[in-house]
Amino acid sequence: MAKYAFIPTRDKSTVNTELQDYLTEAGFNVNFLIGKNNIFEAYEEACKPVMAKDTVVMCHDDIKILNSTESFNAFLDKDLDKSSTGFVGVAGARVLNQSAMWWEGIQSTGSPNHSGFVWHGDDLNDMSMSFYGIPAGDVVVLDGLFLAAKGATLNSIQLKKPSFFEGDWDFYDIFYTFQAFKKGFRNKAIPLQILHSSVGNIEGKDSWHNNRKAFADYFVRELPTHV
Repeated sequence: MAKYAFIPTRDKSTVNTELQDYLTEAGFNVNFLIGKNNIFEAYEEACKPVMAKDTVVMCHDDIKILNSTESFNAFLDKDLDKSSTGFVGVAGARVLNQSAMWWEGIQSTGSPNHSGFVWHGDDLNDMSMSFYGIPAGDVVVLDGLFLAAKGATLNSIQLKKPSFFEGDWDFYDIFYTFQAFKKGFRNKAIPLQILHSSVGNIEGKDSWHNNRKAFADYFVRELPTHV
């Protein structure tokens, strides 16, 4: 059983060496997917050698994992060792509405229709928590900030960009995790402590909005969906 981490990044200057060192210490074979033109094809190509029992992390390049490596592995293994588990992550929706925006309806105090939390900020001194809902639990879909799955899950879904998407970098996380959910896997938000330097602003990001609408239109008969 192997452990892989696949992390898309713009170029060699944006390689997060702290994250690389952390995941290496945690026993992962760390692969930065540098300068790719399409995140779907990047993940599809990277996952070709992955076997059913292997563990795969797919995450953003601007995160810091605050757990010890021992507790990090324990959190992953607790759920991924179950054949019923699809993806695990840190934030997601227990109900995916017709808009397909997973965070729709979240208030400052969280929401019963969501699960998870993420720290945001440039460092430990200025970080603040974004609380989405109950700290851990089953969800329909997960945010792509951090995802982990067994090879059995990844090999059972389509990683290639669907024909109805226009953008090459957006909505892969919802597309992947929704497929796993539809196949009967249980996606789960787990209480990993992750610091994200970006707030994930989608204002003016046409490719995200276009892919969201395409997803919502394609799955219109299956939305809303809930756990």
